[in-house]
Amino acid sequence: MMDFLACLHKIKRPSWRILFRFDDRLLLISIGALVGCCSGLAALGLNRGLIFMFELFSGIRHFWWAFLIPGAGAALSSLFLEKIMKEGAGHGVPEVLYSVSRYGGLMRFRSGFSRLISSCLTIGSGGSAGPEAPVVMSGAAIGSNIAQLFSLNDRQRVSLVGCGTAGALAAIFNAPIAGIVFTIEVIIGEWSALNIVPIAVASVCGAQVCRLLQGNQIAFTHLKFGIDPVDTAACMGLAVTTAIVSVMLTRALRISGRRARRVRLPLWVKAFAGGCAVGAIGFFLPDVLGEGYHSIRQMVEGTFSAGLLFVVGLVLAKIVATAFTLGWGGSGGIFAPCLVIGSFTGLMYHRFIDMIWPGVAWVNEGCFALLGMAGLVSGILQAPLTGIFLIVEITGGYEVILPLILVSAISTTVCHAFEPASFYFKDLVEKGYFLRPRTDARVLADLSVTELVEKDCMVVKKDMKLGDFVRVMQKSHRNFFPVEDEKSGEYLGLIHLDDIREYLFDPLLYETVFLEQIMDTQAPTVGLDDDLVQVLDRMDAAHLFSMPVVANNRFVGMISKATLLDKYRNELIVQAHQ
Repeated sequence: MMDFLACLHKIKRPSWRILFRFDDRLLLISIGALVGCCSGLAALGLNRGLIFMFELFSGIRHFWWAFLIPGAGAALSSLFLEKIMKEGAGHGVPEVLYSVSRYGGLMRFRSGFSRLISSCLTIGSGGSAGPEAPVVMSGAAIGSNIAQLFSLNDRQRVSLVGCGTAGALAAIFNAPIAGIVFTIEVIIGEWSALNIVPIAVASVCGAQVCRLLQGNQIAFTHLKFGIDPVDTAACMGLAVTTAIVSVMLTRALRISGRRARRVRLPLWVKAFAGGCAVGAIGFFLPDVLGEGYHSIRQMVEGTFSAGLLFVVGLVLAKIVATAFTLGWGGSGGIFAPCLVIGSFTGLMYHRFIDMIWPGVAWVNEGCFALLGMAGLVSGILQAPLTGIFLIVEITGGYEVILPLILVSAISTTVCHAFEPASFYFKDLVEKGYFLRPRTDARVLADLSVTELVEKDCMVVKKDMKLGDFVRVMQKSHRNFFPVEDEKSGEYLGLIHLDDIREYLFDPLLYETVFLEQIMDTQAPTVGLDDDLVQVLDRMDAAHLFSMPVVANNRFVGMISKATLLDKYRNELIVQAHQ
């Protein structure tokens, strides 16, 4: 009987694993649905927290000292992240991108809730930021940790990170299509059926959780717009305007962050100062505080009564407030500020052209506010599909899909001319951390020079005569011979048989020529820590097939393009089957 139970126990465990791993796509869909539901709950929790904090502070915003509230919220947020969670300040999305690019989607468990709490403190107290980046990071961490729980490989884990991202974004905006598109276009960067199906399921699950618990409603309702050809033509000017404002916001965030880093104060003190600056702006212009969705509703519905100059001031004030919030240590995302600034920009543009051409029967200004949101999101993220589908879903503005496409495409193109990398990608690109799946850089990132070193080279000394070298050469199958100093052992140069062929066939030189006279001292070398992408580029630029590897002035071995490409092919096969 005991033998039978032991055999049964051995059979049950593999059967369980076979059941869940029989179909890779089915596995990802099943677990992706779970990840989407959990991400939706995380997004709902943040949303409820923000509502609670807005109601908590709404009764004291009119007091003169109210400008301290955003400062206190940002300081507490910074202290929570730095001292308790041991995480640095940031927007959240770049951290997810870095994890996907370099570590196969590995994320810490605490990232699943740390940004939710910190951003709730920042945004709920009045900081100019959005909740979407924190929930994206939370959803990604949920997906990553559930993947680790099921012992999934890197490729499967990245898919579940995408599931968490899609579910969280779909829930926070009640926009499942936008969740899918943002995840594929920005986070994963790879349109493959293996990713799209589980991500779509997770996005639907996240949105459905949100709808079950707080109702199926779009964020912003609007009047039905009738777009004429003259309005569509005017949209091209709006697209350029939103692109310019996108560049202004991007650079304001970057400049603010750089100046904050130069200030030698504790991070929480800088966050407090930045929050107080936002509070001071918000005391006179309350529309810049928090998410700012109440202002968007008024603009999209066509009931925002402020004049042109006031709206221009709001655009600039919201840019400055966002730069102080995020640049000086607050926690949050840029989606919500982009939506608010975009709607202000659209309203500003409409009132400007209405003032210039008062005789034209322009479409309602709410339409231009809606289009302005798409232009800002597309421009600053350089993700036009995300801008299009997000605005369509959160406003229900399907009748303006053609000008939406036009504005998003032009805004993205113009922004790219001034900012080659989007706001989320720029720092990662500059540091060489942004690697898309199954690209050369991503495959080579998992290899190192140490793995590729060929150590079967015959080393020669600088004072060796040519005749002695010929006898050594006859025993070698290589064309390269590193030259060392006999006393110090330092690498001095390289001898390539093609470069000394004329000497080899003249026996009269065998006893009169020494290797130090004919070696190449300028031959490019490779270090053990060099990036393989750069090594391959240098080989291509110099038309080389091999290069010596040198560490601490000592010859280590040779690295050849043949070995590199062979290892590259093997690594590509491994990554494709992970």
